[in-house]
Formats: sequence, C-alpha cells, structure tokens
Amino acid sequence: MLKVTEIFASVQGETSFSGYPFAFVRLTGCNLRCRYCDTTYAYDSGEEFPLPEVVTRVTAFGLTRTCITGGEPLLQEEAPALVSTLLDHGQEVLVETNGTVPLDRLDPRAVKIMDVKCPGSGEEGKMLWDNFRHLAGRDEVKFVISSMDDYRYAKEVVGRYRREHRWTVLLSPAFGLLAPERLAGWMVGDGLDARFQLQLHKLVWGPDRRGV
Repeated sequence: MLKVTEIFASVQGETSFSGYPFAFVRLTGCNLRCRYCDTTYAYDSGEEFPLPEVVTRVTAFGLTRTCITGGEPLLQEEAPALVSTLLDHGQEVLVETNGTVPLDRLDPRAVKIMDVKCPGSGEEGKMLWDNFRHLAGRDEVKFVISSMDDYRYAKEVVGRYRREHRWTVLLSPAFGLLAPERLAGWMVGDGLDARFQLQLHKLVWGPDRRGV
C-alpha cells in the first residue's frame, strides 16, 4: 500500500524537464521541516491505495512522463516498486528526493532529482552524503537558495562532489525570500555551470494552488 496525498496532471515546474506535461504522484510523509516548505499539507494527510491502483490512475492521463514526489517519497517502503512498475509501463520517471534517504534501492532507469538542503532551510545537517555515489550523469541536484550564504554552500557542495559524474546542477531562489534577479546575477557573475530555475507552476497558477 502507498499513502498518497494527491495524483494529478500538470506541466513540470522545475528541473531540466520544466514545461513538459507530467503525471504527478505526491506521496505522504516527510522527515524534514524546511523553513520555506510549500507542501506542508503532504506531511501527514493522504489516502492509502494499492500500488496497481496508483499505476492505473497515472496511466489514465495518457502522458509519457511521471514525477514521484512528496514530502519525501522514499520514506515509503513501496515507493521503489512503484517507480519500477511505472518504468515497466513505458513511463519516463523522475523521483524527487531530499537526499536524506538511501538511493541504492531506486531503479537505475529513473531520473533522480536530489534536493540538497542549504543552511537557510534549517535542515542542512541531515544530508546523506553517500547518496552522491548513486548519481549518474542524467540525474540532477537541486539547491534552494535563500541567501548569499546558501549560494556559497551550494558552490562548495558542487565543487566537492561533482567530479566523476557531471550531473546537472539546479539553483532556485527560495520563493518570497530571495529576489530571482539576485541569484541570477550571482550565477552570471561567477560563470557558474548550473541552471537557474523558477517554479514555473507558481508563475502560471499562483503560489497557493494545489494539484498543479
């Protein structure tokens, strides 16, 4: 069984897949409490479904891409099986994780989007650094930036771990906490090999809309 907060179809708002239509499965539960969290409703609300029903609801959208998100989806024992089943059904699957749960159980066909928590999140001490060993070149590492201190932290982490595999680096300004133009200016000034991103779904539907 999987405890699910919501299943919906929308355009991908983040990552290098931004703008593509996706099915989304938001699993319930999170082991972190980031200061800027915009999905607090996923902490504990949700309904239990058997895995085959989740797959049926996802494939009913008729889309070719699915994002498994949360909360922290990998806290649920059945999450890796859901990922593998969707891949077997021909879906391209992204898994959004906060990097505090081991990634070695994930199907290697999935694209891992690992959100490394900066000091501004209040949760930077909980990262499982060994997870970087399980990233491949097609995976992505995301940093939400609230301040110059967060920006420096992100650069240090990238410099330390982005060696053998050249995964994509994503930097996002924390919504309502850091002006996007400031982060963009820092990145351009440093010539940083990273992708600046905004949360596209918030620009289209507003910051408080659920199911988008």
